[in-house]
Amino acid sequence: MTPPYIEKTLVSSFDGSSQPLRYALPDSLAPDSQESEVRPLLVFLHSWSSDYRLHKKVWLDAALRRGWIFVEPNFRGPNNNAEACGSEAAQADILDSVAFAIQELGADPNRIYLAGASGGGHMAMLMAGRHPERFTAVSAWVGISDLAQWHEDRTAHASDDRYAKMIVNCCGGVPGESETVDEQYVERSPIHWITGLGDLPLDIAAGVHDGKSGSVPFQHSIRLFNKVAEIRGLETVSNTEMDQLWTTSELQDPRPDDTPADPSYGRDIKLRREAGTARVTIFEGGHEGLAEAACTWLETFQRSTASSAVAK
Repeated sequence: MTPPYIEKTLVSSFDGSSQPLRYALPDSLAPDSQESEVRPLLVFLHSWSSDYRLHKKVWLDAALRRGWIFVEPNFRGPNNNAEACGSEAAQADILDSVAFAIQELGADPNRIYLAGASGGGHMAMLMAGRHPERFTAVSAWVGISDLAQWHEDRTAHASDDRYAKMIVNCCGGVPGESETVDEQYVERSPIHWITGLGDLPLDIAAGVHDGKSGSVPFQHSIRLFNKVAEIRGLETVSNTEMDQLWTTSELQDPRPDDTPADPSYGRDIKLRREAGTARVTIFEGGHEGLAEAACTWLETFQRSTASSAVAK
């Protein structure tokens, strides 16, 4: 039986407000257990329009089956206001949840894993670039790497698109409206911060049909990877290759390593490239995150992380 979630409220280290989260413990770390072994932590980030109560059973099960602690911070809830969507307050809420898990739940500081899909993928990418020292490895699925580009993507889809309206609510206006507004788009977009990644392992993944049958074109994932490759002086995924994937869902002339068999995915891989500690995978699928694939990759890493005190 899946353990119940445990609700917790933390005092934000950013503004002193009360912020909710919930967590679940593997059986050996249940509240009545006598075991005190430190365990890996999976911080799972909710999607764009949801809050910390988003229940993704496959992610919870994948973590608990491995004996991991599972934590879901709220990071200011749905991305429909300036306090959410990658703000400093939202970033602090995630860092507070990590510190809480280390100090109060016995999470292993050398195995602090971060993952999310869609809006959670956006925030995972942003945290990877802005706070790489706090995580062991990060897995970001179907995420938004550039909010100005996504606003353009969505308004091309429909002039009254709800996601475009939510972006405007978060950033204070449409792209190009003013320098102040444009600064907000930069502050909240991972592609402008990923240069701070350092040696943090980063897994970026998207379904090849996303953007057609889903809300975030897979190019957002590839462009973020390309930014990492560029700063490392490594080869990027070409525009021609992106166009082929968009048009036919296949590369015309894939390299031997582009389409590996990966049992953790259970899907065909359309493109996989690596740039040092970062990799991108475009798979047969849409707007979705594959929990087993993410956790299989994350669990291969141990890396010392910094921690800080959290208000209780």
